[in-house]
Amino acid sequence: MAVRPILKFPDPLLRQETVKVTEITDDIRSLVQDLADTMFAANGAGIAAVQVGAPERIYLVDAAVAGGHEEDPPVVFINPEIAWLSDETETKDEGCLSFPAIFVPIKRSLRARVRAMDLKGQVFEMEGEGLFARALQHEGDHLTGRLLIDFVGPLKKELIKRKLKRDALEAQDSDRP
Repeated sequence: MAVRPILKFPDPLLRQETVKVTEITDDIRSLVQDLADTMFAANGAGIAAVQVGAPERIYLVDAAVAGGHEEDPPVVFINPEIAWLSDETETKDEGCLSFPAIFVPIKRSLRARVRAMDLKGQVFEMEGEGLFARALQHEGDHLTGRLLIDFVGPLKKELIKRKLKRDALEAQDSDRP
């Protein structure tokens, strides 16, 4: 159980191919706990395993975002697949733990249904709307290597890359004695 470093763009591991989880092992349970610890430490609404460098097809969504209570554990989605997206869409600014302080307007379906496995190996379906639907779609994108920067044009891409590079250099400078 630990807070893991969150990979930041342009880390190539963010685009690694993800692998299906075939068995719920202690390693998988430990990864899920680390993801929860990491998500809470970063104050995220969700997190995908790939964001900490793990290739497993797993993501978590904060319980409050999923319609639960603040103190509930996050909802775990193992091998998630989008079962349905509404035709109704909306464009809203979206952030990502791998793109700190970057927000991009992204068009998403207002409602989404996902089929996944839980930590007990049981298959379930969960439907959400608004922020929850957006989180399901965003985290699902991570499992296919699709990132926030893929939703913008060439000029905005360059601005994002420059900002992240500048932030990384400033962080290095502040780490020096």
